[in-house]
Parts: sequence; structure tokens; C-alpha cells
Amino acid sequence: MGLLVSWGLNAASLVLLAWLIPAVHVSGFGAALIAALVLGLFNAVLRPVLILLTLPVTLLTLGLFILVINGFLFWAAAEILEGLEVRSFGWAVVAAFVYSLISWAISALLFGQRA
Repeated sequence: MGLLVSWGLNAASLVLLAWLIPAVHVSGFGAALIAALVLGLFNAVLRPVLILLTLPVTLLTLGLFILVINGFLFWAAAEILEGLEVRSFGWAVVAAFVYSLISWAISALLFGQRA
């Protein structure tokens, strides 16, 4: 049950993100649900592999390269899905950062999680 709630909250975060950032467009809540699912799968499967492959660059940039990885995954999801659009890769990096902040804030408010 908690997984479904988390999925719905991430979809709501995507809708809020599209409202906050004009370079991101989500066509509806159904598209946000699908995008949240794809982003979750990308983060579970591809993100650890990409972090491992780019470990030297990540260490040299003191971890800031992870923002680029997150932006790339957000941009890749937008390229694959029809209901999610991002204007450019730079906006995808910004959107990924803001999306993570919104998701964290909603989870912290509803569930009392701090980290």
C-alpha cells in the first residue's frame, strides 16, 4: 500500500513541478503516473549503474556530477514518454533537482521522514 501512495505522491510532485517550471510540461495526471513509474524504474535500475560508471568524475566534482546523472535520467524519461516534455537538457537538470526537493518535502510533511 505504501508503494502505491509513494507512486501517487511522485505523480503529484510531477504535476506541481510542471506548474512551477514553465520548461516542463505534463499533459495530465495519467501521464504523470506513467512518468513517475518510469522515473522510479530508471532510478532503481539505471542510476546505480551510471553512478558506478562515472565514479571518477563524481569524486572529482565532489558528488555534483550526480545532478547531471539525475538530469539525464529525467531527460531520457521525457524523450521516451509522450505526456512528459522538457525543453532542454539544462532544464532537465533543474527539473530533476526541483522534483527531488518537492518529493522530499511532501514525504516529510505527510510521513515525518527527515532524510
